Amino acid sequence: MTAEVTPKVALAGFRRILGADAVLTEREAMAPHLTDHRKLYEGAALAVLRPGSVEEISQLLVFCNGTHIGVVPQGGNTGYCGGATPDESGRQVVLSLARLARVRRIDPANYSLIAEAGCILTNLQREAEAVDRFFPLSLGSEGSCQIGGNLSTNAGGLNVLRYGMTRDLVLGLEVVLVDGRVLSTLSELRKDNTGYDLKSLFVGAEGTLGVITAASLKLLPRPRAVATAFVAVRGITAAVDLLNLLREASGDRVSSFELIPHVAVELTTRHIPGIAEPLAGEFPWYVLCELSSSRAADTLDAMLESALRDAMDGGLLDDAALAQNERQRAAFWRLRESIPEAQRIEGASLKHDVALPIGKLAQFVTEASTWIAAHLPDAVLVAYGHLGDGNLHFNVNARAGTDPLRFVARADEVQRVVHDLVASFGGSVSAEHGIGRLKVDELTRYAPPVEIELMRAIKRAFDPNGIMNPGKVLREAP
Repeated sequence: MTAEVTPKVALAGFRRILGADAVLTEREAMAPHLTDHRKLYEGAALAVLRPGSVEEISQLLVFCNGTHIGVVPQGGNTGYCGGATPDESGRQVVLSLARLARVRRIDPANYSLIAEAGCILTNLQREAEAVDRFFPLSLGSEGSCQIGGNLSTNAGGLNVLRYGMTRDLVLGLEVVLVDGRVLSTLSELRKDNTGYDLKSLFVGAEGTLGVITAASLKLLPRPRAVATAFVAVRGITAAVDLLNLLREASGDRVSSFELIPHVAVELTTRHIPGIAEPLAGEFPWYVLCELSSSRAADTLDAMLESALRDAMDGGLLDDAALAQNERQRAAFWRLRESIPEAQRIEGASLKHDVALPIGKLAQFVTEASTWIAAHLPDAVLVAYGHLGDGNLHFNVNARAGTDPLRFVARADEVQRVVHDLVASFGGSVSAEHGIGRLKVDELTRYAPPVEIELMRAIKRAFDPNGIMNPGKVLREAP
């Protein structure tokens, strides 16, 4: 905040624009907005602002830009990298999009809808289902995350293999710029080659270029046939071979393909009530795979069973359980989606969200786990994730009885080794959770200098005063 504007004057300006009820200043009311999901960062804020319209957001940005007040856009606050948390200065405001939660339009014939940024992801899925359509973005946090946050982080999730990242589902955006102007590209067209694709700049920008207020999104035919299996595979290489076999055998109907180590199964069955091991034996690696089709007549269960039988004959797997009903399918997915919570209960962990070429995953895990075993004897490796799209959550948990503070103190050392190894394999240090505050220095370290230079030029063009989500994504040029 500039010296000319006192907190009192700033708050008076916010209340004039929004009304007093939409300006939160009490500590208790602000608290849920000031700490990130993983409890890595706890900030302070001048206020939490809850606008109810695009016009109010426009006025707020004009006011904040003119007074150099930092603005931190926030959706469901479910991110993993601190991208929606203010800093500790108390000179920023949190801009909550929660009140912009309408589905403005849904067009089943065009397979599209227009939703405001504050829409909960689960609600969007239900809106699509109500008109016999399918919105394929699916995340563990879908009951609380908001589509604006999904867009701002270019979220991935469980169905990327079949349907792509969030960016791939966007037809158009409505964005409030820092000077108050509204960029409205809410097109419902599949083809539009009129100049630069501006909407793509804002997807994954984490609110550093403007505030996404609405999006035009693709819908798809609703799956009418689903087949799911929990499979014990003979290693990561065998899992990759199984993926290729399933894609060929199913006509590329594979929608999800999740890699799960036995240690993750053990953690979930021990810490999460109601979860049981899907297979009788104990195996080092598992895959949760799913086929889906919009044709009810497709006999996917038989197709999956036949492919798994071929895989067993080929020495790729040791056992498999096919879901016989929706209850069993839900149980398989509950195990997978409970892994992060089980890790949290277990204790301290060092998390790495990385992506690698699928064919290099096995070698990466071998080399990285060798280093972990040699240098962190008090650690347990929990490597799992979306193998179908090369996204691995390479997490290192502290063993029971380990001093958590001493363990976490080695986070930077472990991260450097893991990320250097990822880079050597041509991978990415941020697969689906964005950069936020956590990986600002990592982006600068691994991205080519020309990319950083161009990103900074874009940032200056859209936000010359640097008020949009300061300190996130990009470090200011020295």
